[in-house]
This record gives sequence, structure tokens and C-alpha cells, in this order.
Amino acid sequence: MNIANNTIATIHFTVCSSDGTQIDTSRNSEPMVYLQGSHFLIQGLEDELEDKTVGDKFIIDIAPALAYGERQEELVQSVPKTMFEDMDLNVGMTFRASTDDGEQSVMIIDINEEEVVVDGNHPLSGLTLNFDVEVLEVREATEEEITHGHPHTDAGCEHSH
Repeated sequence: MNIANNTIATIHFTVCSSDGTQIDTSRNSEPMVYLQGSHFLIQGLEDELEDKTVGDKFIIDIAPALAYGERQEELVQSVPKTMFEDMDLNVGMTFRASTDDGEQSVMIIDINEEEVVVDGNHPLSGLTLNFDVEVLEVREATEEEITHGHPHTDAGCEHSH
């Protein structure tokens, strides 16, 4: 069976930045299980997995546009430290912020006496990502998995909807 919309695929992967720095891997742990067509994966990887089958192995570079997007410098902003009241702030902290475009995740990238610099870009934005992938299993998704938008384990759905 080939990977197509509404199939459940099990893969092992390693992802590195273009300079070879490993970002993540499933190879020494549980493989990733996902519903093809659910947009759980970045677009470039989901596109590349389309029509693959068990045993297929491939390496692909995925440009930012099909991964986490290009960096947008307007998403880096300095805000008054007083907005954080008495919070214990650290560089690298992430939190949800209300913006003109709705809720957004932001990361603190700098702190000084009067201001906190936050970045609304995804940490991997602007990076070309190199994926090394092996397809381990492909099966039809159940109607329940398609309705819920994700794979289920033998025990069923692990969270409420």
C-alpha cells in the first residue's frame, strides 16, 4: 500500500539543519505515526511522503517555504518589561501572546533593564531542513481516525474531543 490521503504511515526520521546539526530524530525511540493529509507534518515532508511505500528510504532538503516559513523580522518586537509584572523572565521562555492576528507563540530572545525582546517566528523558520526518512508501515485509516484527524493506538483515542 502506498501513502496517500487518509492512510496512517509509520516512519523513522532524522532532521538536520543545512550545516548538519541534528535537530530531532526518532531513530533511537518510537517511530512517528501520522495521518497523511492531516497537515500534522510540514508541507514539504508530507508532499515527499505521498505515494511512498513500506521500505522506501529517502533524503530530502526542504526549503523554508515548505517547512516553517521564512523569518519575518516584523515578528521580533521590544515590549516594556512592565508588561510582565513580577514574572521571573529568562531568555528562551515561550508563552502565548495576544496579537492583532490572534493568539501567537512567542519566545523571549533578550532582556534588559526596561525591555523584553520577543520573537514570534517559529524557531526553525528561515532554515532549510534535511530529512532522512524510512517508511516502516502504511495502513488505511479508520473512519474514527479520519474524523478525529489523527492516528489512534490499539487502546483507541488517547484524549477527548
